[in-house]
Amino acid sequence: MTNKKYLCRTASLLLLSLPGWVSSYPLDGLEESGIRRLQGYLLAQQTPGAAKLWPGQLLDSEQISLRLKNYNGPDFDELAEDPDLASFLAKTLRQRDPSYSMVLIDMTNEDAIRWAGLRPDVKQNAGSVGKLICMAALFHALAAAFPDVGDRARVLRESVSPAGSWVNNEIHKVPKWSDELQRNLFSVIVPSDEFRLGEWLDHAISASANGAGSIIWREAMLIRHFGAEYPKSFEESERFFAETPKGKLAELAQAVVTEPLEQAGIDTANLQQGSFWTGNSKRKVPGRISFATPRELARLLFRIEQGRLVDEWSSLQMKKYMYLTKRRYRYSYAPELGDSAVFFKSGSLYSCRPEEGFRCDKYMGNDRNLMNSVATVEGIGEGQPHYTAVLMSNVLRFNSAWDHSRIGAAVHETIRTSVPQTLRENASEKEMLDSGRSD
Repeated sequence: MTNKKYLCRTASLLLLSLPGWVSSYPLDGLEESGIRRLQGYLLAQQTPGAAKLWPGQLLDSEQISLRLKNYNGPDFDELAEDPDLASFLAKTLRQRDPSYSMVLIDMTNEDAIRWAGLRPDVKQNAGSVGKLICMAALFHALAAAFPDVGDRARVLRESVSPAGSWVNNEIHKVPKWSDELQRNLFSVIVPSDEFRLGEWLDHAISASANGAGSIIWREAMLIRHFGAEYPKSFEESERFFAETPKGKLAELAQAVVTEPLEQAGIDTANLQQGSFWTGNSKRKVPGRISFATPRELARLLFRIEQGRLVDEWSSLQMKKYMYLTKRRYRYSYAPELGDSAVFFKSGSLYSCRPEEGFRCDKYMGNDRNLMNSVATVEGIGEGQPHYTAVLMSNVLRFNSAWDHSRIGAAVHETIRTSVPQTLRENASEKEMLDSGRSD
C-alpha cells in the first residue's frame, strides 16, 4: 500500500523490449497516452533480429480515425440482411459445430452498408470481451466528471493508482517499466504494482489481465463517486469501498457499466458485464451474471465507429486501445489480415467435469469451452475492406483458435474480393499451436 496521492512519476523514456512482446495502442502514442512501454516497443521495430510487426500493425495515431462518424443512415440491423453475406455465413458455419454464431458488417462503402448474421442472438458469457464494457464505463465516468477532453486525457496520462488487494491469482503477464534496468519486465500483476490509469486500461485490453479489468471498473466507480475531485488518496478510496454498504456498491457498479451502453442505444438485455474479474474484487463488490450476443457486441463496435459510444473523443480513444500491435492470435492470427489494421478483443472461458478418458486442458473444456472474438478490420488505402466481425463459439474438448483464424481469413478474402471463400481446413501442428498463443 502507499500513502501517496495518485500522482504521475516521471521516468526515462528509453525502454528496451523483449522481441515479440508488443501490445495494443499505436506505437507513437507515448506522449498522448502516457503508456511508458510504447517507446521500447517502437525501438524493437528498429532492432536487427527482433520480431517485426506486420504492416497493418504500424499505423501512427493520426492514421486511426472513426470511419462512420458522418454516417446518418439506419442502424446496421435495421437494414435487410445482405443475401450474399448471409449465404456465405450459412455455407461457412452451418456445417460446423452448432454453437458457432456470427455477425458480419461490411462498412467498406458507408453509403451501402451490408450485414448478415448466423444465430446472431445466441447469448453466452463473453469472457474477457466484457472488458470493453468496463472500458466504456471508465470513459463515461471521465466524461461526466471532466467535460473538457484535455482534462480527461490528463487524468488518463498522469493519475497513478496501486493495485492493492483487488488482484489475486493473475495469469496474464503485463509489461512493467523498471527505472533501474531501463527496460520492460514481464510478470503478472501483484498488489504492490501501481500504474497510470491509461496503463491500467492498456493492460486490461491488450494483455487482458483480470486484475487490470477490475482496476478500471474500480476507478470508474471512484470517478463517478468523487467527480472532479478524483483522484483521491488510495486510503480514502479504499475507505469508500469499506464503508459503503455492499448493496449500494453493487448498484453503483452496474450503473457505471450499464449507462454508457443504454445511452448509445445498445440493448442491455443482451449485453451485460455482471461481475468483477478477480475473486478478491468480487468479494468487495457483489455482482451478477455476464452475457452477450453477437448482435449487441457488433453494435458496440459499430457505435465506436460512429463516435457514439460515450462521445466522439472517447470512441476514438477506445478504438486506439483496441488497436492490435501485439502478436496476433485466434481470429486475428490469419496472415490474410497482415496488411490490415485490426482492432480486436478476444475472450474465453472454459471448465471441465469428470469424464473417463478425458484430460482437462486449457481452452479445451468438456463442460463449457467458450471462445469469443470481436474485430474491426481496416485495409490500408482507398477502397480497401472495412468491416466488423463478431464470432462466438462453445466447441467442447477442442481449442477453437485455429478455426477462428480460418473463419477470419475466409471472411476477409470474401469481403476483399466479393467472391465467397472456403476455409482451409488442414493445418500444421505449429499453426494450430501458434494460433492459440497470445504471447
